[in-house]
Amino acid sequence: MVLVAADVIGAPCWLSLAARGREAAERFYGAVLGWSFREGRFGRAYSVAEIDGVPVAGIGAVAGEFAVPVAWTPYFAVDQADEAVGRVRERGGTVGVGPVSFPAGGRAALVADREGAVFGVWDGEVLAEWSVGAERSPAWLELHTADAFDAALFYGEVLGWGDNDGDGSCDTSYEEDQVVLRRRGRPVARLNSGPIERAAPKPQLRPRWLVHFKVSDLDAAVSLALENGGSTVTGQEWGDKRQITLRDPDGGLFTLDHAPTTG
Repeated sequence: MVLVAADVIGAPCWLSLAARGREAAERFYGAVLGWSFREGRFGRAYSVAEIDGVPVAGIGAVAGEFAVPVAWTPYFAVDQADEAVGRVRERGGTVGVGPVSFPAGGRAALVADREGAVFGVWDGEVLAEWSVGAERSPAWLELHTADAFDAALFYGEVLGWGDNDGDGSCDTSYEEDQVVLRRRGRPVARLNSGPIERAAPKPQLRPRWLVHFKVSDLDAAVSLALENGGSTVTGQEWGDKRQITLRDPDGGLFTLDHAPTTG
């Protein structure tokens, strides 16, 4: 089932890796996360990762073509991509690519907020079953930024958080030094205040969006990542919760969260 972006305005609607090589990225993430792949709608450079036939994320061999770093990028649904890009510029953000129209339908742009964190906007069809935090989707998204409250104002104005009264509305709440974005009451993103360095040699210290994936056996997944050319960046543990941030072989950052199976 598909919806149009206008039905889920402001919500994360997809996640895509800008990779150097599609096949190498597929081998790595297939080994670490158990994904299978099929060709996407946007040509041979793009593939869709699936678990049990359910789409999880996209991979596009576009880092070289668009001269962008290898990175995971969240896309947010907007009613009109051109208008959203205009709001980004008006509020001090920058536009890297687009808006671009795709033959298969839809328009997209790669943009950055005032601190330089890159994200995408998408105007077109979205998958109804894809939602951050759902069983097979990414666990959650995390914005590392200097001031979460200032960032929430920027994203709220650009993406319309809190403006949609429908079932798919996105709302924010302020919790200590975090801003939590919820869709239909489910947390889908956290905006975290913290020290940042725009030119830091370590990418994890720069303003950026990070994606968290769930794994039932964190130690085994990390071992597979290392065996397949990845490297660890940071690890964190509190109570029974553990997570580790890694780089894929081309330098793309992602985080694995320990989520034991139940039942």
